[in-house]
Amino acid sequence: MTLRRGKKLSISIQEHMAIDVCPGPIRPIRQISAYFPRLSPTSPGPLSPNPPTSPLTLSPGSVASGMGGTHLLSPLLAHGRPGGGCSLSLTSSVDTSVEINSDDSDDCTALGTLEFELRYEQRSSELHCRLLRAKGLKPMDFNGLSDPYVKLHLLPGACKANKLKTRTIRNSLNPVWNETLTYSGITEEDMHRKTLRLTVCDEDKLTHNELIGESRVPLKRVKPDQTKHFHTCLEHPPPLPSPTTMGEALRGISCYLREWESEQLHSLEERGRLLLSLQFVPPLSSDEPVVDGSEGEGGEGRRNGGLCVGVRRCAHLAAMDVNGFSDPYVKIYLKPDIQKKSKHKTAVMKKTLNPEFNEEFFYEISLSELSNKSLEVTVWDYDLGRSNDFIGGVCLSGHSQGDGLRHWTDCLKSPGQRVERWHILSNELPRTLSHD
Repeated sequence: MTLRRGKKLSISIQEHMAIDVCPGPIRPIRQISAYFPRLSPTSPGPLSPNPPTSPLTLSPGSVASGMGGTHLLSPLLAHGRPGGGCSLSLTSSVDTSVEINSDDSDDCTALGTLEFELRYEQRSSELHCRLLRAKGLKPMDFNGLSDPYVKLHLLPGACKANKLKTRTIRNSLNPVWNETLTYSGITEEDMHRKTLRLTVCDEDKLTHNELIGESRVPLKRVKPDQTKHFHTCLEHPPPLPSPTTMGEALRGISCYLREWESEQLHSLEERGRLLLSLQFVPPLSSDEPVVDGSEGEGGEGRRNGGLCVGVRRCAHLAAMDVNGFSDPYVKIYLKPDIQKKSKHKTAVMKKTLNPEFNEEFFYEISLSELSNKSLEVTVWDYDLGRSNDFIGGVCLSGHSQGDGLRHWTDCLKSPGQRVERWHILSNELPRTLSHD
């Protein structure tokens, strides 16, 4: 059947065929879907034997409209017109985090869904993430299944230092973990500033692990001491900005890069977290027994009173070794130290970024003298045969700021009471501290 014949143009349509609206030769209907995946017919004509789900079909009305002018089978003009045989729907390609129970979510996604719970314990400064299950994950292996596990990262921050990971579920697209992962040393500032990234990956023993999808949750959505349930769609990682983009997009990229750079600089200042306990022990009378350390070292000193410093643990330390870990230990000084006898060290914890020390050190000193002192606490990475690497430190005194000042004043105002507080380690070495 010939629709139009001229000297320069001849278009023929055979039965069971459709015209490709893109430049080039006439293609079968199965190739048109690559150009218009969202096209759907409104009223199939007699020339189209395809079912209503075909991407694009041709009806007599559309043929007639195309013969009368230059708008031959233009999908933009056919959309919404009585004679048009197809409709066009455009969707944005920008990925956004969507919860399943929200109005903007889809019932099913190509990557799958993830269900989890978050709870922030304000008193203990702990963030608990309970990974429940995932559903409909994308197959990544040749057998049509996957070996999924979940990784957690706190952004911004060093990925290796704050990474937590679940166990791997073998050969499953609907894994159930019911596993709780905990971040320690999370302050209220972190809850307002940081974002939790949950990444679902497929484990491959012979090759590198493959990413299935991810979900990001701003921690400010979680209220203290309340459990919040999430059921989110997994997404592709956000694309990197293209440096060749011009105009508005280029200005947007510049803003993005400046914000990213400032976040990176801020994250570099944080070298980890340290949990310290301070207690000023008042002097005891001659008839009062020494409760702690009466039979051990420092028992007589504790009778005279002084400062008890407890080094509890560290969290999310910066990795200083090539294996991605550190061999951390802690040194403390009470300055000024004229006699150079205030130095104490903990034991070295091998190959960890979250060490637990639970060691206490005692300084015999009066409360009036302590008010003029400063406590310097530093964390180091032990290296055999060469100088040790400085990880981070914190200084507590009456001249400090922020948490350091509050912790110091709370200790001096509450004799006999043990005060614990998390501190952010700075990458600046204290001025009075010499490297040894």
